[in-house]
Amino acid sequence: MPRIAGVNIPDNKRVEIGLGYVYGVGPTNALEVLKKAKVTGNPKFKELSQEQIDNLRNIVEKEMTVEGDLKQVVAQNIRRLKEIGAYRGTRHARNLPVHGQRTKTNARTKRGKKVTVGSGRKKSDAKT
Repeated sequence: MPRIAGVNIPDNKRVEIGLGYVYGVGPTNALEVLKKAKVTGNPKFKELSQEQIDNLRNIVEKEMTVEGDLKQVVAQNIRRLKEIGAYRGTRHARNLPVHGQRTKTNARTKRGKKVTVGSGRKKSDAKT
């Protein structure tokens, strides 16, 4: 099981897909890494030699911002937006969608579970 940037990648995964397990490496970046490492075809990790795996590891860890470093950069960017009082920063702070999506309906992932708000009175209070 190869370990790239601190992430274990299963042997039976294709290299393109397996590289996507690393935070910050998507499909496009994975293809770029394969091109730089001169890996041809679409092999699985178990079909690669140790030298090829080491080459992939060096390219990902040395030439790309991934995992903890990338998460830190993203957090700093969000913190900066909040500090300068930008609209996007206030949306992040209020835990609402940032890119202009509607919130009257939908946006459940960001806003959380739907909670019904009642009148504020209990039924037993109404009879007394």
